[in-house]
Amino acid sequence: MSGIYIHIPFCRQICRYCDFHHVASLARKDGMLDAIGREIDRRRAEIGCGSVKTLYFGGGTPSVCTPEEIGRFVRQVRERWRADTFEEVTLEANPDDLTPAYLDGLREAGIDRLSIGIQSFCDDHLRRMNRRHDARRAIEAVREAQAAGFGNITIDLIYGLPRMTAREWQYSLDRAVELDVQHLSAYHLTIEPRTFFGRQGLQPVDESVSEEQFRILRETLSAAGFEHYEVSNFARPGFRARHNSSYWHGEPYLGAGPSAHSYDGARCRRWNVADNRRYLAGEPPGEERLTDTDLLNEYLMTRLRTAEGISTDFIAARFGAEQAERIAARCGDFAAAGDMFRTAEGFAIPAERFLVSDFLIAELFG
Repeated sequence: MSGIYIHIPFCRQICRYCDFHHVASLARKDGMLDAIGREIDRRRAEIGCGSVKTLYFGGGTPSVCTPEEIGRFVRQVRERWRADTFEEVTLEANPDDLTPAYLDGLREAGIDRLSIGIQSFCDDHLRRMNRRHDARRAIEAVREAQAAGFGNITIDLIYGLPRMTAREWQYSLDRAVELDVQHLSAYHLTIEPRTFFGRQGLQPVDESVSEEQFRILRETLSAAGFEHYEVSNFARPGFRARHNSSYWHGEPYLGAGPSAHSYDGARCRRWNVADNRRYLAGEPPGEERLTDTDLLNEYLMTRLRTAEGISTDFIAARFGAEQAERIAARCGDFAAAGDMFRTAEGFAIPAERFLVSDFLIAELFG
């Protein structure tokens, strides 16, 4: 299976935590959308005909585009790859963009999954993050999307925000559960230097606070019937994010638009320049060829962040028996300490230990 990611770099307002490529002006939107369309045509040979199964609009804020603009891309991908049906077509959206008329337009354009950036159901947190919507609008947007016929909705939440209390975090999770969505992504706040928070010198919360909020997250969503299938992602049965799962399973994907990344499923990774002016001027993608060590480390890094974990047989077949034996021995030590467990195919990290998965994974790198 292959996927296509389209990066829409425009936002009406900049969130104080965001480190993704974006601009707070729609002045060049038409020219940018035309350029992205040309890039898709130019690079269509990178993914075989008929193999595209998922399409994802990210950003930025893709919901600044009209349904007609989104529909044009959906039709283009369907025609170029002879993709009569998609398994999933996702659009990231802000709650304040999702009017009933707009939602009807998205359905007609071919969007069947919404990723709604709510981040919090506490108005104080939303103001601190410089979000455009309030909690009431967030709830209304989800309900209007459900009324419009969307039966596959994911919402994003953020925890680890300085001064966020455990009670406030629990409140946001309870509101999310009450909305009866199919998927939830919960991200711990990372303070990046280039963001507003980073420039203001905001300090991360204490590790004990992170651990408590992670525990609340897991317990609340598990009790509500969600499966914790990746570090930051929870799904009801049958509603795992198919496009994002392709990244974690090493499948090929094509990224179009400024800052978008691509992977051929073998050794080649490409990325577009994170600069609108240079992208519009036609600057070609950067490219790297991955070594066996790169590929092994990426396999460990992505798969150990999922509930399935790693397969020692796959490692032996792809990277050699010596690597498989080394990794199995180290994982065995972690399993004895309770930080990993054995599966039918190899090893996995218990979901309750996902918060410290980066440390464990780094210990296994080649």
